[in-house]
Amino acid sequence: MITRLAKAGLAAALSVTTLAAAATGAAAATASPADAPAVQGPHVTVSAYGTLPSANPPGPGAFSVSWVSAGTEDVTGPTHLTLDLPPGLTTPDIAMMYSTPYDYTFTETLSPDGRHLEAVFTGNRQPGRSDFMKLKIYRTGTEQPTGPIVATVSNPNDTDPTGHVSVVTLDGSTPAPIVQPAPAVTGLDTTTGPGAGGTAITVSGSNLAHGMVLIGGTPAAGTCTDTACTVTTPGGSGSAPVSVVTPGGTTTAAGTFDYTGDPPPAPPAPVVSLVTTTSGPVAGGTSTYIVGENLTYGTVAFGGVPGTHASCGPKFCSVTTPPAAGPGPVDVTVTTAGGTSAAVAFTYTS
Repeated sequence: MITRLAKAGLAAALSVTTLAAAATGAAAATASPADAPAVQGPHVTVSAYGTLPSANPPGPGAFSVSWVSAGTEDVTGPTHLTLDLPPGLTTPDIAMMYSTPYDYTFTETLSPDGRHLEAVFTGNRQPGRSDFMKLKIYRTGTEQPTGPIVATVSNPNDTDPTGHVSVVTLDGSTPAPIVQPAPAVTGLDTTTGPGAGGTAITVSGSNLAHGMVLIGGTPAAGTCTDTACTVTTPGGSGSAPVSVVTPGGTTTAAGTFDYTGDPPPAPPAPVVSLVTTTSGPVAGGTSTYIVGENLTYGTVAFGGVPGTHASCGPKFCSVTTPPAAGPGPVDVTVTTAGGTSAAVAFTYTS
């Protein structure tokens, strides 16, 4: 399915395609999971859409990038997003996230020329759940912008490479489906550094474009070209695997990055102030929210049993209760790298 978007001061309409069905040669633009059988396992797809800036009268365009959990299992861990604008277009500001509740973390960087945006979204998303970011786009100069707008998404647990690239053309043409080739890592120029992080490292390889580097499972700040990723190590300890996650898949370097000296200080301990729903059946399945502080990347337990679909941002977690052995109150706790919170109560009912 090809979606055409109304032009906004440009001579031609936009044409959008995403690649959820590239294996069969078909394209599915802004497809929802209901449009096709869900991919087995965790899978995330991306769509880009909006209006472009007008030249007369001058004014910005509004553009959005959305991503959807389109598989049969929750999407977990860090999800990497990129947006590249062609010559003649720029955005002066980082994107705004409009998804609620705030049971996630979202970090982003924008290149100095305003044409390359990278973001990392970390949260648990059940099949069918979507999120989106929005930004304003401006024209630069008087020349007609040329070239495509390209948005990508990738997640280390997603093994299906389709649906990871969305292309918007400015001339009304229909872009061909794109599935990025699988990445490969051939070497690391630096393999040791302090536990506090901050070491510059170059990861060499092929098909690394639009990639995110994970060191010990933690995203490393930086950018990737097709042949190299230049990043700065996060804090850590011990021997950490180095992986590159791209729209074409995930690859891990043969060697590790070895942290030396003391690791960085642990984050503050989590604090839970309340559970918004305080009771539910012993069968489990009650959706509730947890409010507190220092909850980022937390896991939630009910009477020591992990909750399902748990997703935590700095001050907010969403979670579904697990089954219980019988009725009665249980302790609800959140555990992070900073420790385990004091308990609050949830009561299972018969």
